[in-house]
Amino acid sequence: MSDWDLTSVGLVLIGSSITAAGSIIAAMLLGVTIVSAPFLLLTTTVLIVMSAALIIYGGQDEQAA
Repeated sequence: MSDWDLTSVGLVLIGSSITAAGSIIAAMLLGVTIVSAPFLLLTTTVLIVMSAALIIYGGQDEQAA
């Protein structure tokens, strides 16, 4: 098994963040009242942007080596 690099961490983080955001939105569409939903969606948005930056930075670092 290969080592964990920034790209792998970014891919896991972006996948889990999108899954969490989708679950929150699905629950809201089904009528479940989630008090902290705006904060949770904002947090997942920030995590998605951070993980996209990790993927880009990790890809550039990998190409330079």
